[in-house]
Amino acid sequence: METAEILKILLNEQQIGLGIDRLAMQLKKHYKDNPITIVAIMTGSLVMLADLIRRLEMPVCISLIQASSYRGGTKSGDLLVQDHMMLDIKDRDVLLIDDIFDTGRTLVEVTKRLADMKPKTIRTAVFLNKLGQSVVTAVPDFVVFEIPNEFVVGYGLDYQDLYRNLPFVGVLEDSDLQNHLTA
Repeated sequence: METAEILKILLNEQQIGLGIDRLAMQLKKHYKDNPITIVAIMTGSLVMLADLIRRLEMPVCISLIQASSYRGGTKSGDLLVQDHMMLDIKDRDVLLIDDIFDTGRTLVEVTKRLADMKPKTIRTAVFLNKLGQSVVTAVPDFVVFEIPNEFVVGYGLDYQDLYRNLPFVGVLEDSDLQNHLTA
């Protein structure tokens, strides 16, 4: 059975494209023509990063940071952050992007680490904001889509490093997990 056939599609390709267009317009309005440094949290935000930067007209530098709290499951665990690939962001306007705002711990922790590097400003943008899961008071500055509390994959999001390549966002339900485990 094809992956696209077993997953309930939450956001299709067209919806995603329109959402990224909206985010690009919001960023243009906020930053005007000023240069920005986008720090993408790997690996989930790489697809969003690629689509977003092609829609931006201001000067853009790109840096990467790796942070993960999902290692092999569907529940968030301890956060592991690796910042050895970071550019010097001192005195720069930084936009930190992530694939999903779930508990919020990843975005808060990475934002703190970036603040220690003395950027001029830090704003945050997430592709998905999972409603009802946040355990922090912080909220992202920019949100492309709000979604219900479901485990989602596709458009960079994964389950055990699979499904990132799907051009849509699908819900990975318990029956899908069973199919995955028996395959």
